[in-house]
Amino acid sequence: MTEDGSAQSAATWPVPEFHFSVEIADVGKISCKEVSGLDMEFDVIEYRSGDMPGFTKVKMPGLKKTGDVTLKKAMFKSDTKLWDWINQVKMNVIKRSSITVALLDENGEPVQKWNLTNAWPKKYTVEGFKADGNSVSMETIVIAHEGVTPA
Repeated sequence: MTEDGSAQSAATWPVPEFHFSVEIADVGKISCKEVSGLDMEFDVIEYRSGDMPGFTKVKMPGLKKTGDVTLKKAMFKSDTKLWDWINQVKMNVIKRSSITVALLDENGEPVQKWNLTNAWPKKYTVEGFKADGNSVSMETIVIAHEGVTPA
């Protein structure tokens, strides 16, 4: 912040969660309401040799694990891009894609990006319909992938 308080340093404000983009290779950009599941963890390998002086186990990182990523988006008339991609899934055959999720600043520029490797649609769900509802029709796509990396 300047001495007179007229300007705020961009470094002191966290980035809001509501401005982001999702792009799937070979599908294109899609407008999503929500993205969740960008996580990664490691298995823990525990080991103790019989002649260790301490009576504890050594813990080492093992294989990396990633969870599924869930995309929620509104249904649009004549928008079949995701459905076409999902319909390509056959028994043990799928064209895997890369997916980029980007958190955007107020100018629409990426502040942080995450890349999903070898992603494919694992599950597709259409939210329920209500005769007296007042909400947008939503679809949910669960994405399986083999790794998430910050870009």
